[in-house]
Amino acid sequence: MTYPKKSRSNGWFLLPIFFGVIGGIIAFFVLRHDDPHKARNCLYLGIAFMTIGIIVDILVVMYFPGIDSGFNVNI
Repeated sequence: MTYPKKSRSNGWFLLPIFFGVIGGIIAFFVLRHDDPHKARNCLYLGIAFMTIGIIVDILVVMYFPGIDSGFNVNI
């Protein structure tokens, strides 16, 4: 079945920016019939932000090894 291509708002790119890969998947399934190019780009953007987040987390743990010292909280 073919669907007519409709131009969708660029605001859909905010979903993967704020929610990462989950937002990219949601945007993909909402936009896939109306604007497949934008849907694919939202998915790629979500994957890219997830990858960047993982890399930043690894770098922070490597450069600041004492950051997980329990935060001096006594219970």
